[in-house]
Amino acid sequence: MLIQFGQDLGDYMYDVFVAKFDFWLAFGLVAQLLFTARFLVQWISSERAGRSVVPMAFWFFSMGGGLMTLVYGFVKREPVIILGQGLATIIYLRNIALILKERRSKDGKPE
Repeated sequence: MLIQFGQDLGDYMYDVFVAKFDFWLAFGLVAQLLFTARFLVQWISSERAGRSVVPMAFWFFSMGGGLMTLVYGFVKREPVIILGQGLATIIYLRNIALILKERRSKDGKPE
């Protein structure tokens, strides 16, 4: 039974990651890597600051990963991905806009 499970798992992994490998799978994997990178950037920034920090790079990685995942969802016709990333992209854009607005207001004031 355990040997059969191992063989079935191997067949499944081959089917998912090798037999069905195409441009869109690679595209989706890169999108997921961008999401992973944003958390690494946030973690490193927080560790350096000694407090929780969300740097601008976090939002840019979010936008890149989100838009790529949204495109992937449309191509693969995945409604859960389309809805989730469509709404998330709006949030990412809004956060970037708020950060840029805050930076502009700080830059415009004499110190």
